[in-house]
Amino acid sequence: MSTTPLAEKTCTACKGDEAPLKGDALDTLLDQLGEGWDVVEEHHLEKTYTFEDFRQALDFTNRVGAVAEEQGHHPDIVLTYGKVKLRIWTHKIDGLTESDFIFAAKADEAG
Repeated sequence: MSTTPLAEKTCTACKGDEAPLKGDALDTLLDQLGEGWDVVEEHHLEKTYTFEDFRQALDFTNRVGAVAEEQGHHPDIVLTYGKVKLRIWTHKIDGLTESDFIFAAKADEAG
């Protein structure tokens, strides 16, 4: 899996004083992510990863969890048989920042 420029960056903590990204800014960052990511209502990112079985999905979930702890940026994770759905946004501003896209790129690398 190739590294994207976003994956090479580090998530930064949101202080709560920045506005959520909207419009073209979201489109520009989305274009830098791998396949399968969606911006939902300019509020959060979503992607569902598929795996052959529960064990592979669980292993991916654990890898994403380790990245989340390392980056201090924690997604919603839904684990089911052969699937993991990630939902990412910055809770402090109830919207998206560049760090959300950075984390998404890092999650792709964890796959």
